[in-house]
Amino acid sequence: MDIKRAGTRQTDPGSADYFTGAVRIERLLQAPPPARVAAASVTFQPGARTAWHTHPLGQTLIVTYGKGWAQREGGPKEEIRPGDVVWFPPGEKHWHGATTDSAMTHLAVQETLDGKAVDWLEQVSDADYGG
Repeated sequence: MDIKRAGTRQTDPGSADYFTGAVRIERLLQAPPPARVAAASVTFQPGARTAWHTHPLGQTLIVTYGKGWAQREGGPKEEIRPGDVVWFPPGEKHWHGATTDSAMTHLAVQETLDGKAVDWLEQVSDADYGG
């Protein structure tokens, strides 16, 4: 058993290479092999979002606070709120983040494949993000 006490987990700002705006990432879990699950609590300030990206084994988001948007390539931008659970299948290109007028926090859960949990792509343009 391994207990990570509240206040002891690593928290980092989201890299400008992968995020637009102010983002804070609290690393909750990186299970040791042979397990491959990883989880983080990600907080986006208003207007902040991820770049487009994919996950080799998919991703689940559980919204815990605020109001956000999520979009898969070719699909409509969808509003997400506390209690919503979003599943992105393996390889599905997508982005997610806060709306323009609300912060948003979600738990992000994904598995690693050959040590990799995400493939980052281009930034979401202001036109795609909208308002």
